[in-house]
Amino acid sequence: MTESTPPEPQVRDLLPPAVAVAVAGPDDWSGPLHAAEAACIGDRAVDSRRRDFTAGRVCARRAMAALGLPPVAVPAAPDRSPVWPAGTVGTITHTHGYCAAAVARSDEIRAVGMDAEQHRELSAGVRRLICLPDEHEQIARLPTGVSWPAVIFSAKETVYKVWHPVVGSWLDFHDALVRLDPDTGTFTARISPARVTDASVDDPPALITGRFAVEADLVRTAAVLTIR
Repeated sequence: MTESTPPEPQVRDLLPPAVAVAVAGPDDWSGPLHAAEAACIGDRAVDSRRRDFTAGRVCARRAMAALGLPPVAVPAAPDRSPVWPAGTVGTITHTHGYCAAAVARSDEIRAVGMDAEQHRELSAGVRRLICLPDEHEQIARLPTGVSWPAVIFSAKETVYKVWHPVVGSWLDFHDALVRLDPDTGTFTARISPARVTDASVDDPPALITGRFAVEADLVRTAAVLTIR
């Protein structure tokens, strides 16, 4: 497989200046790993998993370097989420031929989420799994030529990546209601009141706002929670 080499703005355009970003180039899919990172994937990982994991960590260190931070290991938790060094928050995403990471200082940004997906039509069954009835109605009113269910799917993946590090619990696809604004390339996600009420942390995010971009073959979304 030959990976594309998207320009850096393919993350920079969705995130504020306080967040450092990096996109994988051709040489980053087989770069070196720290021992703690290599231990997370073991010797039995399939090649695609190893390449995605490696590119994510290479990008993470490049983003950390942009913040003036040392290139330390970013191992994985049991649920495979990245374990960021103290004083930082971050996110990694990868899809076919694309990988990117974003990192910020935790005294400036509370959480950052980012996702990339292939821009393609989703089956009716997948759409029912992802979208709430209000979202189905919204999609019917949006301009044609875009796979809006794929955008909603990516937005909900981003929302989860923002929610989980702050709250420590899972979100199902139907736990967030996404509204898209194609004119501004922005989205809002309202979290189910029941999930907010059940959260075991102070000030859980009830509304997450973000940005999206749609290219010919790629959907990208990103969001941050700032420090209040």
